[in-house]
Amino acid sequence: MFKELGPLLRQRTVVLILTRLEDDTIRVNVIPRKLNESENDALTTPLSVAGTAEELDAELPSALVQFVGAHLELRNTLESAKDQMAAAAKAAKAEARSKTAATTATAKTEASAVETRKSTNQVPMPTDPKKQEPRNASLFDTGPAPAAAPLPASDADEDEEILAEIAEGEPTDESDDFDEAA
Repeated sequence: MFKELGPLLRQRTVVLILTRLEDDTIRVNVIPRKLNESENDALTTPLSVAGTAEELDAELPSALVQFVGAHLELRNTLESAKDQMAAAAKAAKAEARSKTAATTATAKTEASAVETRKSTNQVPMPTDPKKQEPRNASLFDTGPAPAAAPLPASDADEDEEILAEIAEGEPTDESDDFDEAA
């Protein structure tokens, strides 16, 4: 039994728990421990086997061989997957850097070509006036004052006559009106 656990014991601590269930039945729990907190939980999956002492003596070694083999294979698979992901991430970063560098170089080349074209063409291009966004009118919005339309001559004469009549009338003392109101 311990011979079969040897490869697993070289890599990590293994806890064995033996429990008596019934008269002749024994449960054996083999629990691998984590090496560090960042380790995958799948590497600590326990093995639990129950049987009589004779059955465990006969079949536990083969069950332990399969368990340790599966555990080691899973560990190797996880390590190779991590290595492949790290290599892919490094390649993606390098590709992104090269694309950024190529885009920056292309933009600088295009900008200098545009400047060259502008200097050879001395005629300035008309610019589009900025469109103002429509907005809702408010009661307090004041627009430009409408231009006063010239009054027809007959209206102007009537206005002058009204002003002359007011001027000829009795002068009112506005200060007396205010005193009476007070």
